[in-house]
Amino acid sequence: MRAGAQELAPTVGAAAACRALGVPRSSYYHAQRPAAPTSPRRRPRQALSRAEEQTIRDLLNRERFVDQAPRTIYATLLDEGHHYCSWRTMYRILTQDAATRERRTQRRRPAYVAPELLATAPCQVWSWDSTKLRGPTPGIWYNLYVVLDIFSRKVVGWLLDTREEAALAEVLIAERYTREGVQPQQLTLHADRGAPMTSKTLAELLIDLGVAQSHSRPTISDDNPYSESQFKTMKYGPTYPDRFASIDAARAWMRWFADWYNHDHKHSGIALLPPAVVHSGRAPEVIAKRQETLDAAYAAHPERFPRGRPSAPQLPAQVGINLPRPSTAEPTTATSGALPTASPGSRVSDAQRPLDPGDAVGQADPEVLVLEVSNAPQFA
Repeated sequence: MRAGAQELAPTVGAAAACRALGVPRSSYYHAQRPAAPTSPRRRPRQALSRAEEQTIRDLLNRERFVDQAPRTIYATLLDEGHHYCSWRTMYRILTQDAATRERRTQRRRPAYVAPELLATAPCQVWSWDSTKLRGPTPGIWYNLYVVLDIFSRKVVGWLLDTREEAALAEVLIAERYTREGVQPQQLTLHADRGAPMTSKTLAELLIDLGVAQSHSRPTISDDNPYSESQFKTMKYGPTYPDRFASIDAARAWMRWFADWYNHDHKHSGIALLPPAVVHSGRAPEVIAKRQETLDAAYAAHPERFPRGRPSAPQLPAQVGINLPRPSTAEPTTATSGALPTASPGSRVSDAQRPLDPGDAVGQADPEVLVLEVSNAPQFA
């Protein structure tokens, strides 16, 4: 704007030009003044010479000082009877060479990718986790391992013991893999990053079984929502005790809860059906029977349904963890990596070994594996 005022001023005058363009006249006249001459800044008397700066630069980059801070170098030189400059001047010289970054080796955290898992039928994705149950007195805890099918929400198997070991989870998962009839390259097992979940022995077993392994991101509980939700249903229920008198009492209660959860609990995430019904493939039959009941009620009293014919809740076609939008979701259960291949002669045959009669209980629900391995020889 001031340049326009300068071009217009010789024609209409400075005042009119500034008024027309909205430029203050003081700014216009200030722009007409010649620039004041500037002289180069004089070098301070106490400044180091170029040769002295180079000497200090060479000193700081010597092998004995290359990994030390300027303050340490300054003190070391004083102890040796030398004074070249202050430690702050050393910093200024290093700054000129862009050599003042952090010299210590810093831990670089890896970038974790959010797991994306999709299931369209049972035994495609299992989620498992462990939780603590209070014992009879403070300081006594029982470790509960639960394996859950995310599509049917069925408690596939559980284990309760006084120890937290990867070997216990290894036996539990191997047995359920066999009894559920899972085939290699069919199942993805998801868990958080606890010590048993990331153990080397469990990873080797899953490779032998041909099971893909998936883990949550650190400190993000939402990456394992199905197991967390199941634990909340268990611990917030009216029958959950404040403490268990013994581990046998805890196992007895857990047998009852697993049977109730699988066969009687009307789960809101699976059309208010019990998980066992969905897991066994009987959901369409039950939903059709519910629809017949609703149709009969509608035929008898249509005026009670202002929105028209009611529909029974339908089972979701797919469930998953961190699924993208429906338009971009692909119907696959594979994780980011390729599924491992089961090697011949691997430990699959050992994992399929039937448990001893004293190792498995849970006669109330033969479909749910309950392992009590406290007295098992291999874990003694």
